[in-house]
Amino acid sequence: MIVVEKRSDLAAAREAMTGRVAVVMTMGALHEGHAALLRAAARSADSVLATVFVNPLQFGPGEDLARYPRTLAADLALCGREGVDVMFTPTPDVVYPDGDPVVRVSAGRLGEVFEGASRPGHLDGVLTVVLKLMQLTRPDVALFGQKDAQQLAAIRCMVRDLDLPVDVVAVPTVRESDGLALSSRNRYLSSVGRVSARALSRALATRDVETGRAVLAAESGLSTDYFERVDSASFAIDPAGDLLVVAATVSMTRLIDNLLLTPEGRDLP
Repeated sequence: MIVVEKRSDLAAAREAMTGRVAVVMTMGALHEGHAALLRAAARSADSVLATVFVNPLQFGPGEDLARYPRTLAADLALCGREGVDVMFTPTPDVVYPDGDPVVRVSAGRLGEVFEGASRPGHLDGVLTVVLKLMQLTRPDVALFGQKDAQQLAAIRCMVRDLDLPVDVVAVPTVRESDGLALSSRNRYLSSVGRVSARALSRALATRDVETGRAVLAAESGLSTDYFERVDSASFAIDPAGDLLVVAATVSMTRLIDNLLLTPEGRDLP
C-alpha cells in the first residue's frame, strides 16, 4: 500500500493506477463499517484508493472537531489488511491551501432539513470536501455508507446536478451485535449510554413513526432530535416514504441511524 500526504504524490500514485478505480472517503477512526466499504470497493473496481481527512468544514461551533478521534496508525493497518492500493492522508493545509475556501458547495434544500437543520452548514462542508477529493482522486466509483443517509442523498444530488463522472454506490449499514449502528462516535458512550443508544435501532425495527417515537420516549438518558419517515432522495417527510430516519443524543453524543423500507433507496429521478 502506498501512503501519500501531498497533492503531487497523490497525482503520481493515481496516474500509476490502472483499470477501474474506487474511492472510499473517511475521517479516520476506522472500524468494521469502513472495512465493509473497502471490501465493497474492491469488488467494484480494479484498484482502491482510501482517504483519511478530518474535515473542519463539516464541524459547527461547539461540535467535536478537537476531540474527534485520530487513530492514523490503526487506520493504516486496517487499510493494509483490506488491500487498499493507495491511501491519501492530507492535512488541512493540503486540502485547503488558501485556508477556508471562499467558494463552497451548497446542499440547497437538503441542507435545510434534519441534519442540515440540526447542524447548519454541515452538509455544505461535506459536499465541499467530497467534491475536492473527487477532483483530486478522479475515481470511477465512490462508495458511501447507508448509515449517513442524508449525506448519501446530498452526494448523489451533487454528482447528478454537477455532471460529475462518478458512480455513487451505497453500502449497507454495519451493526454491532446489540443492533447499534457502527460509528466512530460510539466510543464516546459509557456502558450505560450504550444501553440507551440501543433504543435507536429498536425504534427503527418497529417500522412505524408513532410506535418508534414511543420507544425513544420511554428510554431514559436519551434526547430525540427527530424520528420521521421520508423519501430517501429528497428527504421530504412522506407517510409512504421509503426511509425511516432517527437522530438522538445520548450522554452528549449525537447518534444517527436509518432503515430502508424497500430493498434499496431510490436515486434521484
